Amino acid sequence: MATNTNQSIQKNFPVLQMTCAGCAAGVENKLKSLEGVNNAAVNFATATAQVNFDPGRTDAAAMQKAVQSIGYDLVLEEENQQDLVDEIHRKKYASLKKKTVWALILSVPVVVYGMFFMNAPYANLIMWAFATPVVLWLGRDFFINAWKQAKHRTANMDTLVALSTGTAYVFSLFNMLFPEFWESKGLEAHVYFEAAAVIIAFILLGRLLEERAKGSTSSALKKLMGLQPKTVTVIEDDKQVEMPIENLAVGNIVLVKPGEKIAVDGTVMSGDSFVDESMLSGEPMAVRKEEGEKVFAGTINQKGSFRFRADKVGKETMLAHIIKMVQDAQGSKAPVQKLVDKIAGIFVPVVIGIAVLTFIVWLIFGGDNALTHALLAFVTVLVIACPCALGLATPTAIMVGVGKGAENGILIKDAESLELSKKVNAVVLDKTGTITEGKPQVTDELWKDESAKPILMSLEKQSEHPLAEAVVEHLSDENAVSVSDFHSITGKGLQGVAGGETYFAGNRKLLAENSIEIPGELSAKGDEWSKSAKTVIWFADSQNALAVLAISDKVKETSVEAIRQLKEMDIDIYMLTGDNEATANAIAEQTGIGHHKAEVLPHEKSEFVKQLQQQGKTVAMVGDGINDSTALAQANVSIAMGQGSDIAMDVAKMTIISSDLTKIPQAIRLSRQTVNTIRQNLFWAFIYNVIGIPIAAGILYPVNGFLLNPMIAGAAMALSSVSVVTNSLRLKWKR
Repeated sequence: MATNTNQSIQKNFPVLQMTCAGCAAGVENKLKSLEGVNNAAVNFATATAQVNFDPGRTDAAAMQKAVQSIGYDLVLEEENQQDLVDEIHRKKYASLKKKTVWALILSVPVVVYGMFFMNAPYANLIMWAFATPVVLWLGRDFFINAWKQAKHRTANMDTLVALSTGTAYVFSLFNMLFPEFWESKGLEAHVYFEAAAVIIAFILLGRLLEERAKGSTSSALKKLMGLQPKTVTVIEDDKQVEMPIENLAVGNIVLVKPGEKIAVDGTVMSGDSFVDESMLSGEPMAVRKEEGEKVFAGTINQKGSFRFRADKVGKETMLAHIIKMVQDAQGSKAPVQKLVDKIAGIFVPVVIGIAVLTFIVWLIFGGDNALTHALLAFVTVLVIACPCALGLATPTAIMVGVGKGAENGILIKDAESLELSKKVNAVVLDKTGTITEGKPQVTDELWKDESAKPILMSLEKQSEHPLAEAVVEHLSDENAVSVSDFHSITGKGLQGVAGGETYFAGNRKLLAENSIEIPGELSAKGDEWSKSAKTVIWFADSQNALAVLAISDKVKETSVEAIRQLKEMDIDIYMLTGDNEATANAIAEQTGIGHHKAEVLPHEKSEFVKQLQQQGKTVAMVGDGINDSTALAQANVSIAMGQGSDIAMDVAKMTIISSDLTKIPQAIRLSRQTVNTIRQNLFWAFIYNVIGIPIAAGILYPVNGFLLNPMIAGAAMALSSVSVVTNSLRLKWKR
């Protein structure tokens, strides 16, 4: 289809009423068939459609109408969209849970009677009484959805379930009411109520497990959106006016008070303060903002207040771009889904075709009991081909793997990361808060006059600078003294008077400008610490330097060991940091990292990940801040450190709760075990169908007269599901 891709846009739409991977394939094909749609990817796990389209040739309403025409729906409401979808999913899960519990409870007596008391008085009536609510009430959605599909001349797994359970139920009901029809032909009037009930119960259980395994994909976006305040204070005619953020326009002057979140991107017009930009830069130190400086949406003002001009609002802000990038990354399809989609797309029609063909062949070549054998074989094929094992294969393995991970402090979000972690051959590590603690601390000090410690502490206490906080915390045992005539010297340090003497605290430039002498011993130490990439703070009176202190963000104790283990697994390690080259070199040398890049901006992190991917690498990104969220979304496998921001944790496919880097090689090993289990499950589920369907169709009958009973087929179907679950549970006991 020829399209003008230059004008195309990409949007994500939640999809409703999908029950299987076949549904996703159907919706995807329908969207792709629309004129003006360049590409569409429907993700069953996240229940979203990511559509790239030309707005001049089609629109969201046309897409919704097309999807509705095949029995599904799209959510178009952009305002409160996620809240609406979350509520729909919450109600669906609660309803599914209730149905599953009742289906399992009611199926037990049917199975017991069907297996052990078939010839007991009123056995058929008792089984019918318990099976009827399971099939016709608890399983009614299968029949409703199958009917919807039939009206649109399509079929999905609901069709297969409805056909198999419906046929088994109606056939059993006929046999219970008119047993003489078969007995007159010298045959026994068997009923298969237990097969119908058990099939419904197991599939409901499979879907419940699947819903739990899929989890919510909305919380990261909700938290990102939560970084933007709902209202802002605008200055109009020298008056403060509070207004909703939607009404804010470019050029408005916005007032930011202490502790408030900055609403949009802009330029400071008056006032000054320190702003916590860690969610964008990842660096722990707050940044001083003065007239002419840029500020960004989602960052947090600290103690001062200022006014800024709104330059970018709405979808143009940096925060909005981050939200969009995360949304697009989350809506993209997991690799494991592609194979399932292909199989699901043909599984149902193929099975129905085999069942119908089986019925016709038996009718023609079945001899005296042609109709009996034809009906039995038809039901048996549909029953044995029921996709329970396929439905349970992935979610049960994921649930056990995720549970085991949680026990070991590793949170795993979805199957995509589980599948791809096995292939990871490059790990990109953010420095601050990932390799290091993320908290600046005084690491070294040398004093010529220790009696002056209370003066330094009192001087730094009056500063709002993050480095001053590190010094105050370090000297917290000292008693405060009175400091007068205090003022901050931008970019250099502090000055104040105590006991009639003037004191300075700051960088070497501040001392040089005030002609202060530095003793050789202090000077040598300061140079040594500077070369080690530490921030050096000098303290002096009006004539001589009294002390030198080094402030650094410590490398975590576990980082070196984790990097050693990753190297042993033949994984390349890269470190990215917004810090300077000297700091990056020192950290890389200390931890044994071979590749690093300094002074990296947030968007450059995702570009770096993309470059590695273009070299054919499977990349795991490890970070802890919102500044890492775009790179996390871009990476094949994204890992967040648990003591970092909530956003990083929600965007990431894995979260290390303890912030212990040694958990990353553990997580990769766990993922390999879990993926192997999923593959085993899918293999056995397919083999079961490949072997079971021909036997159910009666392929062995000409050879040895064997014809599979639908009841045994039902038991085999249940056993296939149990075997898959049992195989998944084996993960619990693996080291």
